[in-house]
Amino acid sequence: MKREDVGSLLIRRRLKEVKLGARDWGSVILHPSSMSSINSPYIQPWYWNAKAVIADTKTDYISRPPPSTIPRWKVAIKDLLLRVRGKIDDGDEESKTWRLVCREFLRVDSLSRSALRLLRVEFASRLLLKYPNVKVLDLSVCSRVHDATISTLLSQSRSSNSLGWTRSLKILNLSASGLRYKGLEMLARACPGLESVDVSYCCEFGDWEAAALSTAGGLKEVKMDRCLNVTDVGLAKIAIGCCQHLKFLDVSYLKVTSDSIYSIATLPLLEELAMVACPIVDDVGLQFLENGCPLLQVIDISAGYCFQELSSALLYHLKDLKNLEKLVVDGARIADSSLEIISTNCKFLVEIGLSKCAGVTNMNIIQFVSGWVDLKSINLTCCRSISDAAISAIADSYCCGVNDKGLEYLSRCSELLCLKLGLCTDISDKGLFFIASNCAKLHELDLYRCTSIRDDGLAALSYGCKKLKKLNLSYCTGVTDRGMDYIGSMEELSDLELRGLMNITSVGLTAVAAGCKRLADLDLKHCVNIDDSGFLALAFFSRNLRQINLSFCAVSDTVLCMVMGNLTRLQAKLVHLTNCTVEGFELALRNCCFWIKKVKLLAPLRFLLSSETLETLHARGCKIRWD
Repeated sequence: MKREDVGSLLIRRRLKEVKLGARDWGSVILHPSSMSSINSPYIQPWYWNAKAVIADTKTDYISRPPPSTIPRWKVAIKDLLLRVRGKIDDGDEESKTWRLVCREFLRVDSLSRSALRLLRVEFASRLLLKYPNVKVLDLSVCSRVHDATISTLLSQSRSSNSLGWTRSLKILNLSASGLRYKGLEMLARACPGLESVDVSYCCEFGDWEAAALSTAGGLKEVKMDRCLNVTDVGLAKIAIGCCQHLKFLDVSYLKVTSDSIYSIATLPLLEELAMVACPIVDDVGLQFLENGCPLLQVIDISAGYCFQELSSALLYHLKDLKNLEKLVVDGARIADSSLEIISTNCKFLVEIGLSKCAGVTNMNIIQFVSGWVDLKSINLTCCRSISDAAISAIADSYCCGVNDKGLEYLSRCSELLCLKLGLCTDISDKGLFFIASNCAKLHELDLYRCTSIRDDGLAALSYGCKKLKKLNLSYCTGVTDRGMDYIGSMEELSDLELRGLMNITSVGLTAVAAGCKRLADLDLKHCVNIDDSGFLALAFFSRNLRQINLSFCAVSDTVLCMVMGNLTRLQAKLVHLTNCTVEGFELALRNCCFWIKKVKLLAPLRFLLSSETLETLHARGCKIRWD
């Protein structure tokens, strides 16, 4: 059979399969199974020249589409690519690989990317033009974001006809920015689909800014944590402007009174309310919530009752909140009857926070948890009056008894994503073999102080758990440089804790730095046998580090300066660096002052470092913690 006959026969078969004549040829969208035959080198030259088909259908209708029309099979392929790209997270390594395939894949990536976190605001206009369908925009790490910045950004977008991002934007993070009411009003009016705004830690945010934000009537989440200039007036503006849709509201550390709670009670869809450290709000104000917010699920009133007892009247009124699932009263003074009232009135509670609560005893904890089937989480941090009796009442077993046999049973959970085995001293490499053999999807593994773990166990993890992103090996003293070499093959690893590993040297750290390109958080505290060569390798290979702990390490002045200068987006802990001088700290901090966000230093350095260096760090938005 001739090639022409083969091509005509296959085209006839395709038309017969879709039951269309030649008149309907222009509306045919080919099934993916047909593409392989059409793209065949034997058929492609005759694909559009379908005279045999036209003859069979006894019509003179032209089967070839107009030259200006885009073939629909191309549209189908692009739609298929968009669907595939939508299954890949923006932060995954696969998304970077996708963009490198070809220009068409890069174009699909620009259309489908939904989240953008900017480091420098001067690139915002160009990036938003490139990614017009962004739904999540994070400006929290950009310095110098103010009203003029937003005005320039919007005007540049208008001039280049790239306002698509304003129509698609839903989540906006402006934490610690310097925006005032004019900039907020411009954003609120330009982004009609805005649903979530975070303005926490904005020192200049006050009532005027709250009024400007209230013009975004579709908001569902508002976070105003530590916006100290907001009063009852500003909060009332927020409640009135967003009253139909608001589901999450955080007013922690604000100087608001019970009048604000009356305004909040007008939010019919509110599900979560955080009022940490609002001491002016009293019981009368909180009682407004029982009738105004029927869907409320989470209440956090921590540290608001530090100097008074959590009243029984307030707890009694919680019974009308039928959907309440989480209650946090950290720092409150608890009476003997308080927990009994909570257990009686809050039947659907699954989580309660009692951290630092005075008055919590063994007896009321035992009574509280007895018979409560739905309770899943209870926070008893710093409750000094409880003993083993209360803990035994909460749980009949404890993790310290987990051994290799238990890990063998756990390994049957093939979909396991997170496993925390801290202080389980009875597990060994054999147990890790079981986990690595069947838990290929594991993302997080905590082996804190599992002293029986050795290098062979890490070898098993490196082969069986390729998707591991977070690993804690702190104080696993049996791990050596050979184990670090296995860790270096975990390409997805982003968070690694190696605190107190005395047997690893610069050789092991170099292997980790060279292999784990996505490493973002690294803890090397008390790793005293790592010298300058290891830290130099870290500075050269690990360019994505955002947090590092070098406390008690043997790093010198010169290498510290190079490490701090080569790393970006950095948060660093630099305590007890005995080989570093004041001049070394001075040079290192000057070298990274443009991008460092947070640093922990010894308190005496506050008086030894130059005022110019400290002022520069503060001006760049760096937070210094003196230890």
